Amino acid sequence: MNHKSLKDIDSKELLPGFHGKFIHSENMTFAYWDIQAGSALPEHHHEHEQVANILEGEFEFIINGEITRCKTGDVVVLPSNTPHAGKALTYCRILDVFNPVREDYQ
Repeated sequence: MNHKSLKDIDSKELLPGFHGKFIHSENMTFAYWDIQAGSALPEHHHEHEQVANILEGEFEFIINGEITRCKTGDVVVLPSNTPHAGKALTYCRILDVFNPVREDYQ
C-alpha cells in the first residue's frame, strides 16, 4: 500500500490560475485542481482518457465545440483525443483522473 496526504504534496501552477497536486499510480494520474475564478483552459487534446469530477464550483467545458456547464457533483468523461477547453466560472476544485499516466505531470 502507498499512502499519501494531499497536504504533504506541493502544488504546481501548470497554467495561470490552475494549481494542481498530482498522484500517480502504475496506470493512472489523479490531478487535484484548485482553480481561480475566470481561469481559462485553452483547447487541447491528449491520448489520455479523462474523467473530470467537479468537487466544488462551476466550470464551463467546451467539448468538440459544444458548451457544457458543470457544477458541484457533476462528472464529465472525455475519451482519448477529444478536443476540449474550459473556463472556471467560479472558484473550482476538480479531480481529474487520467489513464494512462500523465508523464507531463510528474
